[in-house]
Amino acid sequence: MTDSQLIYALALQHIPKVGPTTAKKLINHCGSAEAVLKEKRSNLLKIDGIGTLITEGLFKTDYLNEAEQELRFIRENDITVHYFTEEAYPERLKHCIDGPILLFQSGNVNIGQHYIISVVGTRKITTSGISFCHELIETLAPYNPIIVSGFAYGTDITAQNAAVKHNLQTIGCLAHGLNQIYPRAHKKYMAPIEEHGGFFTDFWSTDAFDRNNFLKRNRIIAGLSEATIVIESAEKGGSLVTADIANSYNREVFAVPGRPTDSQSVGCNNLIKYQKAHLLSNPLDVPLLLNWKLETDDVFASQKKTSVQKQLFVELNEEEKQIYKYLKKYGKELLDVIAVQCNIPSYKVAGILLNMELKGVIRPLPGKLFEAI
Repeated sequence: MTDSQLIYALALQHIPKVGPTTAKKLINHCGSAEAVLKEKRSNLLKIDGIGTLITEGLFKTDYLNEAEQELRFIRENDITVHYFTEEAYPERLKHCIDGPILLFQSGNVNIGQHYIISVVGTRKITTSGISFCHELIETLAPYNPIIVSGFAYGTDITAQNAAVKHNLQTIGCLAHGLNQIYPRAHKKYMAPIEEHGGFFTDFWSTDAFDRNNFLKRNRIIAGLSEATIVIESAEKGGSLVTADIANSYNREVFAVPGRPTDSQSVGCNNLIKYQKAHLLSNPLDVPLLLNWKLETDDVFASQKKTSVQKQLFVELNEEEKQIYKYLKKYGKELLDVIAVQCNIPSYKVAGILLNMELKGVIRPLPGKLFEAI
């Protein structure tokens, strides 16, 4: 796409009341964004669903001037632009009726033929959620998927950092232009994520930061992926919106179940209860249900190797070793039983188990049980 063509596409994208669906309808009718903005008003009004409120904005030159300024920002900052009819535009997003006509990218994203999943959830992720998220990414790593998320606090950044750790590509979908970053505390994660993928947005550098942008951003998260995985969610939350959008696109949705009394599991439990998501209790359910294939089918051998490496490189103190050996020998066990059998006070065992979760050597289970990994 030439700069001249891009200016017209930018202008059309930014005209109020002309959303992605309407913009695509106009382009398909007229042949190009430039043709749309040069078409006679009387001819545009003949298009089904195009009224005077929409055509009113198409004849203001201000939008072309603003588009020229945004193009300068794009070129000065080496931003890649994907147009919805071009081959490089993400394939699954092409099939979303409300996918943007222009998608802006920074970093080194290489979608190719990779499996792509979105991992979302609450910003108030629990230690159990963190543990499952890391286990999920580690288990899926042999399939070399791209991990998509929203770069937000909690689940999003946990998933994206786990992807970087396992040398997977990860895409952060932003609710603002590429001239800023939110949350600012995550600025330190930008460089490694851009090295292992990058960022997507359909917002301009001049767009005001607004809470509604997050809902618009969520359609990109859902649209890029063949499946959306919800790790944890309260009864209401943005990740549930993303799951609903994914369902509307006829994409698969997975939800990790939790105890009925856990506030951050209510949303996931409801998705499962109302048959809006597959119950995800084992990370291997994902490649199984999505019919993923490995270059070598020996995923279990890969897991075994990872488990051995984990035991070799994770340092445990004496009490942690004692608990780990007990759980390896006897399997799942309650905290109080672990305390009695290992002769360690219960109040102390709780903190030790939390540290062991973070080290990735045990995991919590429903019913306040724990098991060694």
